[in-house]
Amino acid sequence: MFQNFRQSMTWLHTWFGLVIGFVLIVVFFFGSLSVFDREFDRWALPDTRFDPQPMPSFDQVLLPALQKIEPDEADYAANMPLLHDPAKGPLTPRIELPADEYWAYTTHRDPVLSMGVGFKVPLAKDPDGHNHIHGNATIDPRSGAAVRADQLKIGSEWFYPMHYSLNWPWMNLGIFIVGLAALVMLAALVSGVVMHRKVFREFFTFRPKKHTQRSALDLHNLTGVVALPFHFFFAFTGLVIFGAFYFLPVSQFQLKGLHDQHEVVEAAETGLPHQAAGVPAPLASVDAMVAQAKQRWAGRDMAGEVGFLMVHHVGDTNSYVSVYRAGSDRVALVGEGIHFKGSTGELLFEDPPRSPVSEVNEFLTGLHLQHFEHWLLRWLYVLGGLLGCVCIATGFIFFVEKRKRQHAKTGGQGSRVADALAVTTVTGMVIAATGMLVANRLLPADLAGKGDWEMTAFFGVWALAMLHAFVRSAPVAQARLNPAWREQCWTIAALAVAAVLLNGLTTGDHLVKTVFTDTYWAVAGVDLSLLVSAGIAVAVARLLTRREQAQCPTPAQADTNSSDSAAEVAHV
Repeated sequence: MFQNFRQSMTWLHTWFGLVIGFVLIVVFFFGSLSVFDREFDRWALPDTRFDPQPMPSFDQVLLPALQKIEPDEADYAANMPLLHDPAKGPLTPRIELPADEYWAYTTHRDPVLSMGVGFKVPLAKDPDGHNHIHGNATIDPRSGAAVRADQLKIGSEWFYPMHYSLNWPWMNLGIFIVGLAALVMLAALVSGVVMHRKVFREFFTFRPKKHTQRSALDLHNLTGVVALPFHFFFAFTGLVIFGAFYFLPVSQFQLKGLHDQHEVVEAAETGLPHQAAGVPAPLASVDAMVAQAKQRWAGRDMAGEVGFLMVHHVGDTNSYVSVYRAGSDRVALVGEGIHFKGSTGELLFEDPPRSPVSEVNEFLTGLHLQHFEHWLLRWLYVLGGLLGCVCIATGFIFFVEKRKRQHAKTGGQGSRVADALAVTTVTGMVIAATGMLVANRLLPADLAGKGDWEMTAFFGVWALAMLHAFVRSAPVAQARLNPAWREQCWTIAALAVAAVLLNGLTTGDHLVKTVFTDTYWAVAGVDLSLLVSAGIAVAVARLLTRREQAQCPTPAQADTNSSDSAAEVAHV
């Protein structure tokens, strides 16, 4: 089929890159935004704009708030019929489900605190398996007051899961699609290295004043070479992190017996009860357990705050409390867990030193998830992710530019469709994100179900961008630029500026205040990033305007340009 190995790699890189590029650019873009997901949360929820807080008192703040949480109605309706065994008795009403586990989580960037309850299904089909209905809440740790549940944390609950699941929860299909795209991306990276034999030269080659096809290819090669280690590392570690999830259908059914036996053995070795005893017992002071855990961490020369806390088998004599250290001072995603008997506060178990394999896994996981406190490295992550976006976007452009003149001669519509999809995925995606921020500021703060409206706005704006891209794509069939690129760049600039202005008008937290008088970098950083994005969008729009004006409309000149372009690319 191919004359040599390099040609086969070129074919693989071109078509694999085109097909999965529409997924990968979403992953890269929203992965870049996810680096500052908590800052987007602060921007979207003005009531949470205060300094990050440590884990508060469990006895005085967390426990009363946890006891107010009810099982989620949607979770109950969807999973209760699957978990409950009707042969054992009637269905337990939602509000009568007993609490079986408590958890609370915070980070060094979180003013608010996430918490939740796992409610036990009394008459479950599989009492030894997962039989919980969940209820979650977010509170102000200073007072224990709940944050409205119908408000959306745009950063951590929308941009971040879009990065790894496309926000497509049905059958977890989005996670599997992203996993497949990451796997194919590794093949595309390897084939790209094989294709480009003159990697060192391409590192220093960019000719922006050349025609679109040439400059797009230069920028594609440049960004691909510069960020190649970043791209490879994050594709690989993403697969490692979700490796267990991808094999869940196998482990959940074929290996379930082995998994259950492992839990029993592990419980015997650690002294942490696997099941409740069925004997009621009160919960001792968790604050005293937390204080003891901090003393033990300090004694090991690793003093720190609590990041995650969990109470297992609530109200039972087999209850135990797990306290995990916040890991913001290290790369590896570890918690140095210390576990106490819930009814007495007696120390049961400390997590042992990790094996070399576990050390490597936790280091790679921590490096990918970047929960550590290092602002310069966070910005380098953003830069690497955006370079990935540029690499994929210029690949789209080169693909279309290389073929559209030939398609214009034959009347083919392939380039037109590919270009419209590229516009939808590249600029349309940015429009959807900035449009969501604008909707967040325009919608009334007390609107019921505000988060649902914001999600609808996101997909609605993206759908409009796609419609616009296809409607305006007719010039591509005539071997000219799609004006939708330029028009959507202007739209991005307008929406970004509008978001900044609306934030200042609706909350009073304008840039003068958040930068100079009452510094709050979480909000100021989002506003400044939006303005920088607007400036880049304007610059690109003006460049596209000049490119459109410089295009030659005559077929003869178009043929000449096509021959010159083909010769130059072949030379490379």
